[in-house]
Amino acid sequence: MSSFAAEEKSQKKDSANETKQFFDRYFTKQISLTSNEVDTVVGFFTKRKFSKDSAISVATVILQQAKAENKNVFELIDTLEGLDQVTLSKLVSAILNNNRSKISALGYKNTYNTQTTENRNVRL
Repeated sequence: MSSFAAEEKSQKKDSANETKQFFDRYFTKQISLTSNEVDTVVGFFTKRKFSKDSAISVATVILQQAKAENKNVFELIDTLEGLDQVTLSKLVSAILNNNRSKISALGYKNTYNTQTTENRNVRL
């Protein structure tokens, strides 16, 4: 008898499987999305040079939030269409920060070019 068959028999004898599955999914709310919505959002981010994994992660968060707020995903993507790469990256990091644990956060670096009096007094 193979180990797979032995595992299958042991799972059939375990009467607590249904209870375990129920409590494993207790805090996860299932949402239904059309393939058009998912493909559109993932495609939007892959077209803007996000990696496939990053595009899927961001799309998941955006789709969940849009569904929770009863917003149309296609209208949301249309509003994001006009953003440049930097603004889109800032927006994505803000969205991801709002939907993750408060222990850590994503950030971005702003470069500031300030003129000081020391810069003006140096002769080259």
